[in-house]
Amino acid sequence: MQTRQLGRHGPQVSAIGLGCMGLSYGYGPATETAEGIRLIRAAFERGVTFFDSAEAYGPFVNEDLLGEAVAPFRDQVVIATKFGFVDGEVAKGLDSRPAQIRAVAEASLKRLKTDRIDLFYQHRVDPNVPIEDVAGTVRDLIREGKVKHFGLSEAGAQTIRSAHAVQPVAALQSEYSLWWREPEQTVLPVVEELGIGFVPFSPLGRGFLTGAIDANTSFDKSDFRNIVPRFSEDNRQANAGLVDVLGHLASVKGVTRAQIAIAWLLAQKPWIVPIPGTTKLHRLEENVGAAAVNLAAADLVAIERALQAITIVGDRYPAHMQQRVDR
Repeated sequence: MQTRQLGRHGPQVSAIGLGCMGLSYGYGPATETAEGIRLIRAAFERGVTFFDSAEAYGPFVNEDLLGEAVAPFRDQVVIATKFGFVDGEVAKGLDSRPAQIRAVAEASLKRLKTDRIDLFYQHRVDPNVPIEDVAGTVRDLIREGKVKHFGLSEAGAQTIRSAHAVQPVAALQSEYSLWWREPEQTVLPVVEELGIGFVPFSPLGRGFLTGAIDANTSFDKSDFRNIVPRFSEDNRQANAGLVDVLGHLASVKGVTRAQIAIAWLLAQKPWIVPIPGTTKLHRLEENVGAAAVNLAAADLVAIERALQAITIVGDRYPAHMQQRVDR
């Protein structure tokens, strides 16, 4: 597995990380602990050294799982986790008050079974707490040795600049993929200017870009995608053209749709590190294999031309969640 540095001053990590959320939260019933541990350790065996969690994933149980899984090789990996919700529960709203950030840090350290958090993200921007106070609190945690790097998630350009002026931001984590390209217009120029790494979550469009989901797919009742407009039956049918295009490109290269989608992200900038998530070993191997897929300039031009003929339908969040994205 190749490695990349997250921005100018961020950590060195595997070119592809592992998003751990789906093992505990968001996509149906949680994976059994032993199975989740096996998957995380299998990722490490295949060269993955960057693991992404959050107190809100569960809440709390995802950090417990990750901490137990990486304990045998803790010093060889980079652990990212997040703060920013009341009691770690998304439904309760935002809370990035300095005292809360400190409390989350202490609790996360215990659950992760570690003495430092390598990358500590604000999960969502809290409009009630100045970003300078947030950055200052994480700066103090860094000085105390409890945190190594500061990150933001789904933050807008001005928020990034204001935070970075107080404590350098190592990484911005936001959704970015072949079916959500807004960051190209809004934040990628800013993070490049400031020397900040970029970590795309949902690089496979929450599974849609793999081709495994179509208009007839039914999700578990606890699956977050049930309330996402982009995953309505009509919108899945309308967006099938993108999957078809990926299928053609994949067949030409002798790889899979998922590998094309991840390789495309890797080809955009050398400081972009996608974090696809999965609960299945064969999908993990497929995702990791994308690091070996070389997309030449001609391939990227072909992809761009194909995408220009496609209009993606449906919002990526329901309205009440979209309000938490800082733009």
